[in-house]
Amino acid sequence: MQPQDSGVQYSRWDDSSPDEVSMAAASSTEETSSWERLSRKLCSGKLGLAMKVLGGMGVFWAIFILGYVTGYFVHKCK
Repeated sequence: MQPQDSGVQYSRWDDSSPDEVSMAAASSTEETSSWERLSRKLCSGKLGLAMKVLGGMGVFWAIFILGYVTGYFVHKCK
């Protein structure tokens, strides 16, 4: 048997009766926080893809500039 806090419950009491399956969505009864809604909006769909691409490009350029500046000071002629 499954625990009671599960979202899907299956009951089969008699072989002659049809099986009974009930499902309950836990998230529909609870309010989602504003952070969850914001995260869902910014991390999914076309906007989420654009945010990931821009974030990746930002990280690339930050590492590139950091390496450039580090290389400049390491290999600087005296």
